[in-house]
Formats: sequence, C-alpha cells, structure tokens
Amino acid sequence: MVAIATAVAIVLVAGPAVLAAAGLSGKSHQTSAATKPATKPDWDVALTINSALLYTIAFNLTFFIQELFLVLPKAMTPGLHPTLFHNNHSWNGDNPLAALFQGTGAVATVLTALACAALLRKTSSTPLRLFLIWMAYCGLFMALPQVVIGALSSGSDVGMAMDYLQLGATTKTIAALLALAVMPLAATWLARPLLALADNPARIATPGTRTRFMFQVATLPVILGTLLVIPFRVPREAIEVVLLPVLVGLIGIVWMQTGAWRLRVPAARGTGAASNLKLLLAVVALLLVFQLLLRPGIAF
Repeated sequence: MVAIATAVAIVLVAGPAVLAAAGLSGKSHQTSAATKPATKPDWDVALTINSALLYTIAFNLTFFIQELFLVLPKAMTPGLHPTLFHNNHSWNGDNPLAALFQGTGAVATVLTALACAALLRKTSSTPLRLFLIWMAYCGLFMALPQVVIGALSSGSDVGMAMDYLQLGATTKTIAALLALAVMPLAATWLARPLLALADNPARIATPGTRTRFMFQVATLPVILGTLLVIPFRVPREAIEVVLLPVLVGLIGIVWMQTGAWRLRVPAARGTGAASNLKLLLAVVALLLVFQLLLRPGIAF
C-alpha cells in the first residue's frame, strides 16, 4: 500500500509539478526571433466550447459503455438478472461469475479508447478528431484508476474481479503501479493530437503558445465539461456524482497542461469548429435519454 500511495503522489502531484516548474523556467520559454510569433493569436472561443460539449458527450457515452458491458455478461449468466441505470447497475440472483464480470466494464472502455485512437488516423475533421480524442481519454482514464482502486479495495468493481482471479497482494500492487505508469504516457500520447487541432501554426509555435492553446482546447473544456456531466449522474450520493468525473478529468489533464510546452507537433491540422448549437442540442438529447429512459432502469 505504501508503494501505491507513493506512486499516486508522484503521478498526481510531483510529476506534473516538476513539469510545470520546468515550463515556467526562463530557459524553457526562450525563443529565437525566427520562431517567436509576431502577434499572439486570438482565443478560439468556438473551439473551446466545442471541446467542452464533446467532452461531456464522450464522458457520458464512455460511462454508458462501461455500465452496459458490466450488465451484458451478467445478463447471459444463469441466475443473474441485471438492471442498467443512468449512473449505475444492479442485479438480482447469485452466480460466482458476477464478481469476475465486475471487471468487464473497465476492459470495454479500454478497448473503446484504443479503437477511437486508431480512428484518429483516418479523419481530418477537427470536431470528429476532438470527439475521438475525448472518447480515448475517457476510456483510458475511467479504467486505469479502477485498477489502482481495485488493488486497494476488494469491494470495488475491479477489486472484485481481482479477487475472483485470486490475485495476490504483490500481483495487485504490480498491476496498480503499471496502471499509474501508463497514465502520464497516455496523457502525453493524446496531448499531441490535441495540439495539432490548432488552425494556425502560431498557436503552437513556442512553449508558451503550446501551453496557452492546451488550456484553451483541453484544460478549460474539461473543467466545464465536468460541470456539465453532473446533471447526467443525479440523483446519487455526492461521491459518485462528483468524485468520479473530477478524477477522470483531473488525472490526465494535469499532465497534458503541465507538459504541453515541451511537446513537438508536426503541423497544425485544425479545420475549424463545428456548430456549438448542434452540439448543445446533442448534449441535451443525451441528457434526456439518461434521465428519462435510463434513470428508471432497464432490466435485462
């Protein structure tokens, strides 16, 4: 447990703090006259709003995928009768496999994340790339913390699956440390295509402009998107309504923001923002599905 706690402190606090300090140092922001942009590009407000709305959609779709794939294996298991809700699932009956199937939701979100990351290579549309990036982000950062929590708590979803597989304390600790090690790598991996969404090379030409653009395209949208996620999750206890969205948003974005200054992006590939009105309507429609259809529960 000490090893896991130390690694958590490094991943959540020490690592990003070191990156931020290096980024703020005078040397890291020194640029030559040839590379320094003549004027600071205007804030792309439309892209920031696009990103916040797309993050909201991606988070809730990823959570739905997680719960759906927690339910489906149980629905096909004799003796189990699961129900899917907007923010949870439950089941009646008994079967030893139920504990194992508590880990299938995390597996599903990771596979979804990898599929979306692969699709990034096949599209040039900025809104679609943003959606795929946030789907990949939510899929990974909704699953990886569950491995850490599972190593510490047998009552958690992944913890129950670990116990079913009879994983020992050492194996659980190794799994947790590996998950923690992957988090900054995943954040850095997704930060590059986020920076490439700039529609003007000047937005990402220097360490300072890359830091500024990352705040506009990712950090602020995740903060706003996390607030927008909360109505999808009520009513439920506050720790589930608020803590999960905050953790998913925080863990990866701190690495993206503090490390943006040092990343090199091949080219600015932005093609312009989508209609924010259409995206807002999509968010509202998804909220209605969650609250009117899923909230009462769908029995399988």
